[in-house]
Amino acid sequence: MAGGLEVADVFRRHGPAFRATRSEHLDRDQRRVMGAIEACRTAALGGHVRRCADCGHTAIAYNSCRNRHCPKCQGAARAAWVAARCAELLPIPYFHVVFTLPAPVGAIAFQNKAVVYAILFRAAAETLRVIAADPRHLGAEIGGVAVLHSWGQAMQHHPHVHCIVPGGGLSPDRTRWIACKPGFFLSVKVLGRLFRRLFLERLAAAFADGELRFFGELAPLAEPRAFAAHCAALRRIDWVIYAKRPFGGPEQVLAYLGRYTHRVAIANSRLVAITDDAVSFLWKDYRQQGRHKVMTLEPAEFMRRFLLHVLPPGFHRIRHFGFLANGHRAARLALCRQLLAQAVAGRQGERDTKRDTAPDHHHRREPPRRHEPEPDACPDCGSLSLILSALPRAPPHPASLMERGSKNTQS
Repeated sequence: MAGGLEVADVFRRHGPAFRATRSEHLDRDQRRVMGAIEACRTAALGGHVRRCADCGHTAIAYNSCRNRHCPKCQGAARAAWVAARCAELLPIPYFHVVFTLPAPVGAIAFQNKAVVYAILFRAAAETLRVIAADPRHLGAEIGGVAVLHSWGQAMQHHPHVHCIVPGGGLSPDRTRWIACKPGFFLSVKVLGRLFRRLFLERLAAAFADGELRFFGELAPLAEPRAFAAHCAALRRIDWVIYAKRPFGGPEQVLAYLGRYTHRVAIANSRLVAITDDAVSFLWKDYRQQGRHKVMTLEPAEFMRRFLLHVLPPGFHRIRHFGFLANGHRAARLALCRQLLAQAVAGRQGERDTKRDTAPDHHHRREPPRRHEPEPDACPDCGSLSLILSALPRAPPHPASLMERGSKNTQS
């Protein structure tokens, strides 16, 4: 497998031709994403030069675009977010529940991303909270983290929400912790029926309020009777709710969150080859038990699929609900920990407390045996006498100037 390949290489190599042939199909947000990915960590965004005053070693670092769709620019944001979530993990099993929209609804979602994605979040969170609060199921107030994915392994539009949920919750009077059954959270059949009803009710309300738009093949749905008939057909099919096996522990929860929360469409590590007429990447075929395969697409098709997943400006694709909601998360988590501690058997609780609070004498970090240079030291001589100077942005590419001119003329 070729190493060091990036999505940016595809856009830099084939982006100009893609813009020229599909200009009428690209909206402003997609153009911005393309431009940001192409310019990321290049002279186009400027940067800085570090020169060692002692040995003269020089290193150039270009600025990143910081666009949330860029595969290279989410590392720091992901690390900070995961670190914050690490501090919030409870010492209990966590469950992974996925809410998926059927293809006919996914088509509506693609033409109304902000509205339908928001409905998807609200319906999924409310479904979990309502069923969990029912005494026939769990009878507790739960909390969770929901992450929107709009893609499948082949980068086609496939909107779904991943929910990471602790295995239990607070009693209605918030005086005790109620744990779910070992290895079982909530019935997916019950979740599926309520999710379908809640989602379609909210979709119908959005239609009545004039919040939905329909184009192309979906244009007939703008007529109320056609839309009502479409929703009626959706009530007669099963909606896929998938509950995966519980995570083995907090480490697995963090590993999952670290891989999937700050990523869009595809990671650079999945790319296999980029040529003048093809882009190849790894994907999992879940119809064959997740078998790894290589998919090859024309560059224009690869870019088209990637741009399907550009989010509406300002849209939050990670949300918290229940006792993990932003407004009261710290207080609710403190209460959860207190009640969990009370529920733990005495001696086991003492062992856990000692393990969490006592210094670890058996796993102290040994000092490095060899000298390692300071992070800001010269990699050649180890000197700290570095001279930092800024690099201005490079002039924009002529194609970019032409594009801006055409936009100004049209506006």
